[in-house]
Amino acid sequence: MLPALPFPARPLEAPPRRWSMRLHPATAVSGLMVALVLARGVSTEPATAAEPCALAAGRAEVGQAVAGRASFKADTPRFADPARREKLAGAFADIDRAARQFVAAGQVPGAAWAIVVDGELAHLGVAGTRRADDDAPVDGDTVFRIASMTKSFTAMAILALRDAGKLSLDDSAERYVPELKDLTYPTTDSPRITVRHLLSHAAGFPEDNPWGDQQLAATEEEFSAMMRRGIPFSNPPGLAYEYSNLGFAILGRIVSRASGMPYRQYISERVLRPLGMTSTTLEAAEVPAARLAHGYRWEDERWKEEPPLPDGAFGSMGGMLTSIKDLSRYVGAFLDAWPARDGAETAPIRRASLREMQQVWRPQPAVVGRDTGGGVRLNAGGYGFGLRISQTCRFGQVVSHSGGLPGFGSLMRWLPEYGVG
Repeated sequence: MLPALPFPARPLEAPPRRWSMRLHPATAVSGLMVALVLARGVSTEPATAAEPCALAAGRAEVGQAVAGRASFKADTPRFADPARREKLAGAFADIDRAARQFVAAGQVPGAAWAIVVDGELAHLGVAGTRRADDDAPVDGDTVFRIASMTKSFTAMAILALRDAGKLSLDDSAERYVPELKDLTYPTTDSPRITVRHLLSHAAGFPEDNPWGDQQLAATEEEFSAMMRRGIPFSNPPGLAYEYSNLGFAILGRIVSRASGMPYRQYISERVLRPLGMTSTTLEAAEVPAARLAHGYRWEDERWKEEPPLPDGAFGSMGGMLTSIKDLSRYVGAFLDAWPARDGAETAPIRRASLREMQQVWRPQPAVVGRDTGGGVRLNAGGYGFGLRISQTCRFGQVVSHSGGLPGFGSLMRWLPEYGVG
């Protein structure tokens, strides 16, 4: 079972001048690029099969939560426990050890990981090499492909345009992408696809992995022709969740049409630059060779390099490349949006919009099972805007997204109630 630390968490919907803090451990699966969080401390008893999730959590923590509340100025949020960062730092060596063992066991040629606390990079670790055929080490500035983690950047661009009054999330997608006007919908009473449908994978398109990955090199002309030929539906828009790379490719076209500039330029100027993400790009050719991580597959008892993937019209669904330092800035912006408060806005979009991205807009069925300690595990949640949202007994709200392309794997995950990612 996973242990708990003896201090409480802040409620996400906190009173305007008071909050509290709770921290549990969480680990992220290690890939070529990973955002990890892990904390250790005293253990608590697991929930039993007959014990409701909320009751089991409350039994161990309600006293701590009450004791941990503290006043704070609305523009300077702080956790109450002065030793909190020191306690977190006690787990960093364990994280490094686990990740380096993973790389040393031959699971991947190289990896980078980081822990973000209260919006700032608190710890960074690396292991292995950028290429399997030389000894050039991975460092904090090594640039990896992050595949579908790109989707949240696209969602942030859409909300930036919404905040600027350039579009509405409830606008019909065909207003910006006229190639969609002649689609044949599955029923006569189907609603037209909206921007909101696309953001939450509810446009009605069939799940399209790994087909979407194979379209990264498509030109804008080829993408337009594809849409004019027609797009199949598995459901009427708005009826169900189905993961759609195509939907986020269409969102990239909407960013371009609504902003009046190419998607890549808008992302660079309005999202990456304000966050100081100077190593992040949508084109591998822009990355210096001495900083680029290469992707591989294990075949015939050796690493074989995957061919490079160019960025085309589908880049908005999975074409981003970034470093662990840059990704930490990005995760930090989402953590810094909590809680709602007074004070200056410093992110590319409003804090309220960052929190909006981290809400469930397309619910999915809850999952109930047993953990390794024999207790009950309950996960509920769904998809936000370019992000996956889970509500758990152990960790509260968990926000995440992963990415995978041939030769690369990535994951970012953060716990808003704990200020850790």
